[in-house]
Amino acid sequence: MPLAQNPLSVEVELPREDVALITVDGYLDVDTATEFQAHLANQLHHGRRHFLIDLSSVPFMDSSGMNIILRVYQETRGDAGSVHVISPAPAVRRVLDLTGVSITVPISESVDEALARVDEGPAVPDDPAEEGV
Repeated sequence: MPLAQNPLSVEVELPREDVALITVDGYLDVDTATEFQAHLANQLHHGRRHFLIDLSSVPFMDSSGMNIILRVYQETRGDAGSVHVISPAPAVRRVLDLTGVSITVPISESVDEALARVDEGPAVPDDPAEEGV
């Protein structure tokens, strides 16, 4: 069965000027990752610093999708931005957990929860040794 039967759909909304909500529907794999990356790159180019990536309608994601999420995470950190994955499907959540991506990139259950995390700022202290001070 050709993968073309499982096309990727990517929708972009702007809940705020510097926040892009990227809703992905379909298989996020080596055959569709370029389209996903193009949408993220376009939003970076337009000055978005925070990315909310809704993966609730993605039944499968391979390392291509994970690498793109990690790349945009690295790019946004330089601009005091953030990346948040929203409500990944169970199979995708398992992959994110097993690979450790969910430790680096926060996972939220809703857009509102992710927006609240954007407002809170980074959750990681600058110096873990000072955390108890």
